[in-house]
Parts: sequence; C-alpha cells; structure tokens
Amino acid sequence: MSENERGAFAALADPTRRGILKLLRQGSRAAGEIAGSFSLSKPTISHHLRLLEEAGLVRSERRGTSIVYTLQANVLEELAAELLDLTAGLRVPGDPKSRRTP
Repeated sequence: MSENERGAFAALADPTRRGILKLLRQGSRAAGEIAGSFSLSKPTISHHLRLLEEAGLVRSERRGTSIVYTLQANVLEELAAELLDLTAGLRVPGDPKSRRTP
C-alpha cells in the first residue's frame, strides 16, 4: 500500500471527514457552506478539509473570495478497488461459498 493510500485511509477514519465527502458527492461546495452543515467551528472544518486535500480526496479552487472544494471521485474509486482486493478470498463465517486466503 502506498503512502498516499495510507493517508487517504487515515483521512477516511474520521466520521466528520466522511460526512464532508458525502456532502461533496452532491456537488462542489464553498468552505463556508460546508462549515454551515456541521456543528463545528470553521477552523475545525478547515483542518478537516486540509487533511482531505492532503490525502487527495478533495481539491480546492479559489473563486473570488471563496474556496470551493470538489470531491475527487477517482481517488475514492481507487481506494474501493484496494479494499475489494484486500478482501478477495476471505472466508465469511457461515457462507459455504466463501473461500480462505492461502
């Protein structure tokens, strides 16, 4: 697993950051609009957005006086593929069709 993937998984570990990503699935949002969707201070949301951006999960763009964040869906798709690869061959208890990893 690459350093970028580790950073992305670490970023996803936080429920607030996952909530931000869910919000951004609906479309790009200004930082203030994102902050208004949570009961957290703007500096706290800014910290979460910075970590998401460092992990490559979102990108930011300055538009006038606002910073607009956009979900990087391709990175999430790559992480999902990595998770599927990690779980391939795992045995599910009670499922006779599942197999064990050698």
